Amino acid sequence: MTNALTKQEGGALALSEAELLNVLASSLYPGAAPESIKLVIGYCKAAGLDPMQKPVHIVPMWDGKAKRMRDVVMPGINLYRTQAARSGQFAGMSEPEFGPDVTQNVGGVTITFPDWCRVTVKRALADGRIAEFTAREYWIENYAVKGGQEKSTAPNAMWQKRPRGQLAKCAAAQALRIAFPEIASQATAEEMEGKSLQSDEPLDPPPSQVPAELVEAAKAAASKGVQAYQEFWQATGAANRKLLAPHHASLKEQAAKADADRTIDAQTRDGAGSDGGNDVGDEIEATEDRE
Repeated sequence: MTNALTKQEGGALALSEAELLNVLASSLYPGAAPESIKLVIGYCKAAGLDPMQKPVHIVPMWDGKAKRMRDVVMPGINLYRTQAARSGQFAGMSEPEFGPDVTQNVGGVTITFPDWCRVTVKRALADGRIAEFTAREYWIENYAVKGGQEKSTAPNAMWQKRPRGQLAKCAAAQALRIAFPEIASQATAEEMEGKSLQSDEPLDPPPSQVPAELVEAAKAAASKGVQAYQEFWQATGAANRKLLAPHHASLKEQAAKADADRTIDAQTRDGAGSDGGNDVGDEIEATEDRE
């Protein structure tokens, strides 16, 4: 029986599921288990994607609950670029801009890496103007570790070999999510590689143990945008930063979205111009606890 999935995205040659599985195993996902490739096919079928374009990746992740590695299907950065382009509003992306190089011993490995990377995505608004959405991501917050139960904190081989290239992908993914929240929400394979599904022994306190008033104060600051949340994060103190660590990523996204929403609202008002405000950035630097 012909698999209708292979007729999507430009009418690729119809293949049976077994034939498609064989093609993907021998070309795009060599070495992957058949069960994992079937997950790719199912993911693409549910999302209306062409698996021959490799929109998703198979990412081995440590499952702390099951105490084993298992494959997880996740979107790649190229899928986000494709979705943004197909929206008809994608107006380009800047070249990645890198911060100063840092040489540091990370998990027993001495490595030189850029402190941060910044990428800007441009979106065309209905009135013809262009809004810019900038994300800044830090290497130390994004690098992938050597996966598995050994709980290594050393960068994996790819992040040691390509510290700039891997960080640029993470910054681009974040910028695309800020600019196109309606099409990009899930973290990409490049961002999640080396991370665990569940931690055996969480390093940070679970969200339920964080004082409600502290969380509400952080959310209130994030609702005012990146700058307000950054000021709150730096002023709240090392103890509170540690308590808020489980919420930090979502609060950063909330702050960036608040700025993005205000930018779009301001630029779509009749006759409303803006000298600034087009540059929305994820400028939140996680302050290191050196105490």
